[in-house]
Amino acid sequence: MNTGMRVSWTLNGRGWANCVVEDQQAKVELTASHITNAPEEFLTAVARLVSGETDTRAQFEAEPTAFRWIFSRQGNDVWIRLLELRRGSDHDSKGAEIWSSRLHVESLARAVIRCFDEVAWIYDESGYRGTWGERFPRSELEALRCLWNEHRRREDDT
Repeated sequence: MNTGMRVSWTLNGRGWANCVVEDQQAKVELTASHITNAPEEFLTAVARLVSGETDTRAQFEAEPTAFRWIFSRQGNDVWIRLLELRRGSDHDSKGAEIWSSRLHVESLARAVIRCFDEVAWIYDESGYRGTWGERFPRSELEALRCLWNEHRRREDDT
């Protein structure tokens, strides 16, 4: 199991973002368009995992390509598969796995929170809206942060 993961989200022109995901074994770069709520969906999927859900997904649309995150949790471990699909409506079986990793749910949450804290710091919320075209996902980020803090407190109590 990997002990760490890094995620970065860089705005790349009006309505476009690059997302880099890496761990000790591999690094992959994804593209996301604002035609869907990619950052909100991603943050919400991770929050669901932290709250105890065992399976969830998120998808980044890159018009017409799509990048699908498939998360499976067992205990405190999360298996992450990242698929590249020719079209967002394609079934998982048509996707090519471009990255996968298994890590502790806390490591995943920490990496995603750091990523979006960095985005808020770099762009500030109005700059983010001006470049991405949609609001900064503040409520989704804070919901994840709250769940992560609760999870850490429970872990410390055991």
